[in-house]
Amino acid sequence: MALSLIVFDCDGVILESVDAKTKAFGQVAEPLGAEARDRLLLYHTLHGGVSRREKFAWLYREVFHREITPEEMEDCCARFVSYALDNVLNAPLVPGVMDVLERWHGRVPMYVCSGTPQEELQSVLEQRGLARYFTGICGTPPAKAELLKGIVRKERIDPADAVMVGDATTDSDAAEAAETLFYGRGPFFENTAYPHGSDLTGLNRWLEELAGNE
Repeated sequence: MALSLIVFDCDGVILESVDAKTKAFGQVAEPLGAEARDRLLLYHTLHGGVSRREKFAWLYREVFHREITPEEMEDCCARFVSYALDNVLNAPLVPGVMDVLERWHGRVPMYVCSGTPQEELQSVLEQRGLARYFTGICGTPPAKAELLKGIVRKERIDPADAVMVGDATTDSDAAEAAETLFYGRGPFFENTAYPHGSDLTGLNRWLEELAGNE
């Protein structure tokens, strides 16, 4: 095959920022009670790539049995950003990701496709000095599957020549919807048919094999 595109999720794939955001979700829900906190944390853990707005909307529907108001949504989102931003900016890189970025930069277009809002995602990657590696940085809205389909269309390639790298079912579902290949990071993918690793230290070799260089 011709390896024509590499697309990365951000949290848990580029930055070890999943725990920082998990803690922030707990802090947002804490004043709403222990049940709200625990159920939101579980939902977040099971739906890592879903946007925060969808998660807060789900919380109010499932725990409080009503729709979240616009004011409540903005308050939840603002407090989440405040809690999470410092931790994300200081989060370590996922082992192996810099080797991947350095090896493929200038060889194959690379994008970020994340459930994080666009402006915040762009700002974090710029402040971390990582934005320069990417042809495009794409955050929500829209949902991740639509973002990935849009990236493939923009590059005018066969989806089978593209790879999505992610750590959640939202990422693998997006890859299936866009008909791209998928590489999983983390224990969730250990019992699946997807190629995977505990970090990204094995990704370069797999990509080189795809590209026919090994």
